[in-house]
Amino acid sequence: MSTQNNPLLNPLTLKDQAIPFNEIKVEHYLPALQEAVVEAKKNIEAIKAQKEASFENTILALEQASEKVDRISGIYFNLFSAEANEAHQALAQQISPILSAFSSDISLDDALFQKIKFVYDHRSDLKLAGEELRLTEKAYKDFSRNGALLDAAKKEELRQLDQQLSVLSPQFSENVLKATNAFELWIEKEEELEGLPEGVREAAAMAAEQKGRKGQWLFNLQAPSLIPFMTYSARRDLREKLWRASSSKAFGGEFDNQEIIKKIVTLKAKRASLLGFNTYAEYVLEERMAKNSETVFAFLKNLLEPSKKAAEKDLQEVQEFRQKLEGSSEIKPWDFAYYSEKLKEQKYAFNEEELRPYFKLENVIEGVFEHARKLFGLTFKQVTDIPVYHQDVKTFEVYNEKTNDYIGLFYMDFFPRETKKGGAWMTNYREQGLWSDKVQRPHVSIVCNFTKPTPTKPSLLSYDEVRTLFHEFGHALHGLLSQCKYRSLSGTNVYWDFVELPSQIMENWTEEKEGLDLFARHYQTNETIPAELVAKIKKASLFQSGWMSLRQVSFAWLDMQWYTNDPAKITNVDEFETTATEVARLLPKEAGTNMSCSFSHIFGGGYAAGYYSYKWAEVLDADAFEYFKEKGLYNSEVAAKFKDSILSRGGTAHPMDLYKEFRGREPDPKSLLRRSGLL
Repeated sequence: MSTQNNPLLNPLTLKDQAIPFNEIKVEHYLPALQEAVVEAKKNIEAIKAQKEASFENTILALEQASEKVDRISGIYFNLFSAEANEAHQALAQQISPILSAFSSDISLDDALFQKIKFVYDHRSDLKLAGEELRLTEKAYKDFSRNGALLDAAKKEELRQLDQQLSVLSPQFSENVLKATNAFELWIEKEEELEGLPEGVREAAAMAAEQKGRKGQWLFNLQAPSLIPFMTYSARRDLREKLWRASSSKAFGGEFDNQEIIKKIVTLKAKRASLLGFNTYAEYVLEERMAKNSETVFAFLKNLLEPSKKAAEKDLQEVQEFRQKLEGSSEIKPWDFAYYSEKLKEQKYAFNEEELRPYFKLENVIEGVFEHARKLFGLTFKQVTDIPVYHQDVKTFEVYNEKTNDYIGLFYMDFFPRETKKGGAWMTNYREQGLWSDKVQRPHVSIVCNFTKPTPTKPSLLSYDEVRTLFHEFGHALHGLLSQCKYRSLSGTNVYWDFVELPSQIMENWTEEKEGLDLFARHYQTNETIPAELVAKIKKASLFQSGWMSLRQVSFAWLDMQWYTNDPAKITNVDEFETTATEVARLLPKEAGTNMSCSFSHIFGGGYAAGYYSYKWAEVLDADAFEYFKEKGLYNSEVAAKFKDSILSRGGTAHPMDLYKEFRGREPDPKSLLRRSGLL
């Protein structure tokens, strides 16, 4: 296909060079990417042809050499997750190997590495400082961590490993999405809806009608359908059916991920070994705050003990509650959420569904924007003249409230669909920093899977969805408020066990009356959320915190087991998982179910040997929020420090140095246990 008139290669003519999503078709990606790779390789040759290496003609030139490749692949993979038909998904099997080969061509090019090494070795003579020094050190480290120091034979071996890995991750994700979409629970009799709130029924009726079966109800494995069903359905048999389907996604059957997992862990272990590391986790953790596996395991063990003790009490309480209620104390995994919710209603006279009317999506969006204004002086202006990739996506221009300086472009995409993977995430279409010799402002996006509006109601979020929105918005602020020169160091380009601090800290405001009063208003009466309901949220937030903490620790533990064990000894994915999670299990494992096969974070995303980051960053966010509580939730001085020391600085300094600059000391490790009531 001709590359002329390819929207991915044409000059960007829209406002602030926004992406012309309306013009891009699946057939545009491959030719555009191929041309961009050729151009990038020419740029690399020009760097190698320089007689004398300097920061400008080597490190900076390398930072800018593959701008088109980065932009095109960024668009492709963002849409692979957010809006991909089968043709788009299938293309990953061609695109991933091209990108992997290109990346290997650069990182394994000895002549190029010698230029980088020269600048790195002479960094003090060249008087490099600040971002120039950090970028130089990062380039040298990235090259050496990606094989630059290996001999020719080992470089070739590494290249082959990366080629294979590049295909497996998208394949894993595609299987999870297809397995999710393949399951449907159809209900034909109204009595089978017993226990389900009216809004949940209405959404299921709407889903059925969209598939041509008016008068029936459809439930699926997407969170807005699955979670309310597991929480409220009085039909134990149907809860079990849905739970088993969800817990066995991509485990066996047409979209089985077992062999893919074994290949991924084997290839990653080989890769780490080639580069001189004992395990893949050691390779990953060299570039993390935690530094090594011992630290991560010690950190998780410190949480495991108090979490498990508290979780055992939580489980016992639910068992005793069911015994009183129904004369049986048996709790299966598909029972826990249901009886837990009933127990919470009894203990706190509180039902999560009572909150939904106060969380109309549009109001919650206004709420996160108001938090950004009060804390960081930002304003958001909705725009409709910028193309989007799906009609559900909303776009906003972001400005500094005082100076009216332009901060960036912001996309929000909220509802589930079959072309979108589950979960919630933040991403960039353009990172803040240098593009074509000009420091540009970022284009940031958040993607979620929230409760859809129905014919009679707007989108009314669960409390958990509200927290999720604040979480992803925290990541977005990290991207939007970045003030760096080089995009490799800007925004969320930080150590992965630090990246969750800006997101997780934002969730804290959703537990405070002062925070909720800014947006939580009844969608019909417009009355502010009552104080007693906020008090219940507060009390209920500690309800079963042991159970929730143990769940997160068990995921992190499983992740670390996958990437610290010898894959040659792992013959059976399910047996390995069963043994690995034994330490954190309270309910017997159910046959035919498996978590790993749909654990997209670690096999389809970037969290391999990194899932512990969520808990690690919780310590940071609990400690940081204590500072806000001490000085005032919207204290301008603390907010300015957080913005200037953390949100605007990206990866321009070591995260612990940035944190100490903000807080005046290292984080207190007990802050998390204090907040969770586990001390």
